[in-house]
This record gives sequence, C-alpha cells and structure tokens, in this order.
Amino acid sequence: MENTSLNSLSVQLSLDPFYIPPGAKYPIFFLGLVIYFFSVFCNLTLLALISVQKNLHKPMYFILFSLPLNDVIGITAMLPKVLSDVVMETNQVYYPLCVLQGFLLHMYGGGVLFILAAMAFDRYVAICLPLQYNSVMSPRMVGFIICLVWGLDFALIVSLFSLQTKLPLCRSSLMNVFCDNPSLLKLTCGNTTINNIIGLFNTAVMQIISVSVQVFSYVKILIACLATRKSEAKSKAVNTCVAQLVIFIIFEIVGTFTILSHRFQNISSDLQKIMGMLIFLVPPLLNPIVYGLNTSEIRNSFLKVFQTKVSAKF
Repeated sequence: MENTSLNSLSVQLSLDPFYIPPGAKYPIFFLGLVIYFFSVFCNLTLLALISVQKNLHKPMYFILFSLPLNDVIGITAMLPKVLSDVVMETNQVYYPLCVLQGFLLHMYGGGVLFILAAMAFDRYVAICLPLQYNSVMSPRMVGFIICLVWGLDFALIVSLFSLQTKLPLCRSSLMNVFCDNPSLLKLTCGNTTINNIIGLFNTAVMQIISVSVQVFSYVKILIACLATRKSEAKSKAVNTCVAQLVIFIIFEIVGTFTILSHRFQNISSDLQKIMGMLIFLVPPLLNPIVYGLNTSEIRNSFLKVFQTKVSAKF
C-alpha cells in the first residue's frame, strides 16, 4: 500500500495473530472473557464504593478513584478486540480505530505512572506530615493533582499521536495483536526521527516524574517508619505502601521489557505480544483486589454494603 491517505476511513490494517493450537480457540476466548468481566466488575465496584460511601470521601480515595477508572479504560481498549479476533479470526482493524486504540492504551500506560506517583505523594504527606495533612491535601490541592495527572498524560500522548497521523502510511500489516505507537510507526515510510525523539522524551518525562516522586515519598516514609517506636504505625505505613510498590514494580518490569523488545530483532514476536498484553491485564486485575483487601476502610465499606444487601433479602 503506497502513500495511503491517513484520513481515509476505508484503510484496513492486518494484525499479526498468535499461533493458537487447534481446539484451543474457544477455551482461550472464554478465559479471556472471564478475566475481562472479572476485572471490569472489580474496578467498577471500587469506583462505586468510593462514589457512594461518605467515609471514603477523603483525599486518598479521591486520588485512588482515578486508578480503577484508568484500568477500565486500558483493559477495555485492548482485550475485547483481541478476543474477537481470536474467535472470529478476522485480525483486521480500520486505521482510525487502530489509532484510537493506540491512543487509549498509551493514555492508560501514562496514567498508571502518574496516578501511582500522586498516591505515593498523598501517603508521604499522611505519614510524614500528619498534622499538616488536611491543610496540604485540601480539596483545591487534590483537584489540582487529579487535573495535573490526567492533563499532563493527555498532552503528552496527543503530542505523540498528532505526529504519528501526519506520516504517510505505506504498509498495511501491523506486527502486533493490538495497536500501539511503535507498531503504527513501522507502517510509515516518512522520516520518523522526530517521532522517535518525542516518543523517548515523553517516556522520559513520565518515568522521571513518576519515579522521582515515588522514590522521594517512599524514602521519606521509610525514614519516618524507622524513627517511630510505634509498631502499629509502622505496620500501617508498610501495608499502605507495599501494595503500591508491588504494582509499580510489576508495571515497570513488563513495560521496560516491552519497550526494549521493539529495539531488538531476536526476541520472539509471540513473547513480545504476550508481555505487551500483560501491561493491560495484570494491573487492572490486581489493583482492585490489592487495594480492596489491603485498605481497611474499603474492605469494611464493601462488607457493610454486602451485609446490608444480604439482610434486605432475608
């Protein structure tokens, strides 16, 4: 396909499917469907709890609200399309929809980094500056943090994809099961130097901001924990922070491998695809479970609602 107009809604791209052994298609489809609905249900439940339970209307949970919302966007942008291709074996997508999918997936990735950084900062203020918490984390400050998280993420991803759509499209075979910027960039025949620079710059900005805020916050929290003699305070601080660190480390490991895999030719394409999908599967599955079980207020609010519903039926 030579110099295809990027504004044409008729442009179709061919996706590169997994090799699926005979007889495994429907088991994989139903397993994926269970994972998707379980993840969406858990994240929507967390969103609903934070929305309706007044005891959760606190700065920590207003910031946390963005995490399940971001997770629903990420897994919904990726998994339903992949599952439909598995069962229908179409493996095709219109170019504008491919760009939209890539945009949403990159928004999700940046969102995870910024939201975890915002949550780490909130925990730093709560644990290290408890007497100043209400004044520092005022409604205006919380609103500013949330707007900054989504606004900065949106601006960085828009700058990346606005450049992508200006390049001439010269190939129609996408070497991936879903659309992302590196895969879309390989379809173009123009000069991609600026795109690569902007992509690396955006990645660096996201990583530097997220890692810097989290390292600062958790080092300060660790120092505060070591300084206090109250074992209960130490335990509460550790339980609060370990979950966020685990999610962040998993996301970073998988994300780093996926980014680097596009730079090396000797990595299996199926392994590259699987690792790429894990970014959009693991956090949306783990986050609501980890925060629901690890955060006593969320856990107690869920049990209270559940018990109320059960009592109403009997």
